[in-house]
Amino acid sequence: MIESFDITVRDGRAVHIRAIRLEDEAELLQAFERLSAEARYLRFMRVVREPNMERLRALLASFPKDGIGLVATAPATDGIDIVGSAIAVFSADRASCEFATTVAAAFGGVGLATALMTALIDEARRRGLKTMEGFVLAENQPMLRLARRLGFSVAPELGDATVRVCRLRLDNP
Repeated sequence: MIESFDITVRDGRAVHIRAIRLEDEAELLQAFERLSAEARYLRFMRVVREPNMERLRALLASFPKDGIGLVATAPATDGIDIVGSAIAVFSADRASCEFATTVAAAFGGVGLATALMTALIDEARRRGLKTMEGFVLAENQPMLRLARRLGFSVAPELGDATVRVCRLRLDNP
């Protein structure tokens, strides 16, 4: 079970980090709508104008059995806003996982991505996974810098100079 916790990001705002839930769908859609076209491109590695609802629902239903899903929420006039997320989808052999993370522009550069990724890595280790990897566009320098700071190796994807593969050994802390 993922423990929820509160953090204060570098600019003093309070954020709550917890496991993702099926009922987060509407807030996740709002978060998607708030992403700029560039942020969507960096996250999905292609132009995405609308969310794939079938894929979103399948992903939400897969947690926690087949992956790890975390969201960061902040107080909003309508209750909460999801201002960041980090997910890890388990491989079939459950030895490795693929990660993805997204942080709202208003929360960029204040330590939220670091907190989300650290919590994701800790939970993956707790669940006994051996390796975590993610595919990041070479132009996404903030994510590549974060990956390196967290101990990931970063290498070009074979056959695609625009993509970097970030890998972290989880069984070797």
